[in-house]
Amino acid sequence: MAISLQKGQRVSLDKVAPGLNAAFIGLGWDVNTTDTGGDFDLDASVFLLNSNEKLISDQHFIFYNNLTSPDPEKSIKHMGDNLTGEGDGDDEVIIVDLRKVPTDVNRIVVTVTIYDADKRKQNFGQVRNAFVRLVNVETKEEVLRYDLEEDFSTETALIMAEIYRKDGEWRMNAVGAGYQGGLQALLNRYQ
Repeated sequence: MAISLQKGQRVSLDKVAPGLNAAFIGLGWDVNTTDTGGDFDLDASVFLLNSNEKLISDQHFIFYNNLTSPDPEKSIKHMGDNLTGEGDGDDEVIIVDLRKVPTDVNRIVVTVTIYDADKRKQNFGQVRNAFVRLVNVETKEEVLRYDLEEDFSTETALIMAEIYRKDGEWRMNAVGAGYQGGLQALLNRYQ
């Protein structure tokens, strides 16, 4: 049975999923029926941060044009861009092999942004049922889930969750923070 997280809640992956080696991070959402003149294209991205909470290098920004982390093991993989978000379940997926993540990666920040949001007059207030979930790759069991409940009516970028190292173990934080300025706002924050 998956644990449902609340905004700001932090949990130890060692405690909730002992022996977890690799995680499937699924992100999903539905778009309200609105006429903004264009389709919605939401994009999941991952920022790999050092101990100063800054992006280690441009290659440590994982998104639809850079699908794998730069380490030789390719410990973090984005499974590709879903241009429509249609259908049930996970719209975009990231796989993280926790055993192989290099030690200089202290924090894995999972985000979602709306492509061309300003031009298309779109924001997260027009999106519903957004979630992030963590699944054990080996057992296929959902371990953690965070359902966004806030109305982000002006925001075009969201930090959904973070997976980070603390005291020699991996933990997850349900962040749920919205930003105006789309992907650029997140790049500015972490560079």
